[in-house]
Amino acid sequence: MTIMSVNALYDYKFEPRDKVENFHGMQLLYLYWPHHLMYCSPFAFLVQPDMTFGAFIEEVLKPAVEAHPDSARARFLDAQWQLNGEPFTPDPSATLKSSGIDHKSMLTVITPELNGIAGSAS
Repeated sequence: MTIMSVNALYDYKFEPRDKVENFHGMQLLYLYWPHHLMYCSPFAFLVQPDMTFGAFIEEVLKPAVEAHPDSARARFLDAQWQLNGEPFTPDPSATLKSSGIDHKSMLTVITPELNGIAGSAS
């Protein structure tokens, strides 16, 4: 993933509306599945911090990607994971919070054996 810097044309100040305090105990979690560009950008999920990683996979991720032909063969718990660009080994029984996943974290799940529809990365 490439990160680009942005420079404002003028000085402006505002109160961000996406602060964790505004999510009533929930938090945003972004997830990117490379080589599956049927989903053109990372997902944005609203999750409970005390949800286990295993529950996140079963109750949130799998239903979100089930329309993709690769989803039935995806072994997400055996996949390669990154958390905020760093290697990450999830524990299915640990909560998101205890795993270091906080508000607006970015997870990347890499399934090397799956490369999109007919290998097209889509």
